[in-house]
Amino acid sequence: MNPEEYIKAVERDYPETCKEFKDIQAEQYSVFCKKQFDYGPHNISLGSDLHKEEDIVASISAIVVRLNDKIQRLINMVLRKKTFATANESIFDAFSDTAVYCIIAEIVKRKKWCK
Repeated sequence: MNPEEYIKAVERDYPETCKEFKDIQAEQYSVFCKKQFDYGPHNISLGSDLHKEEDIVASISAIVVRLNDKIQRLINMVLRKKTFATANESIFDAFSDTAVYCIIAEIVKRKKWCK
């Protein structure tokens, strides 16, 4: 099967799940754009233009640190406290942020960040 066939089959068999997945991606994109507007791209690029491989490695490393922060928050909320909310962020906010950071890492890897 080619990728289009997988997509058609899954969308046929699980239409509500697929619609929800796309809706969540759209919500995450909206949050991503809002945060980009507030922060700009240099919080991810660490002030560089990401033309050098070492700058890309540094940027990816910074994303890993941010992901670790989110994972530690999830561990604390879910595994230690058995609660789905803290004073500042819900478990689902942390999951969403984690997904967005993973996409940002892909954009950095593909050398499309700040462009």
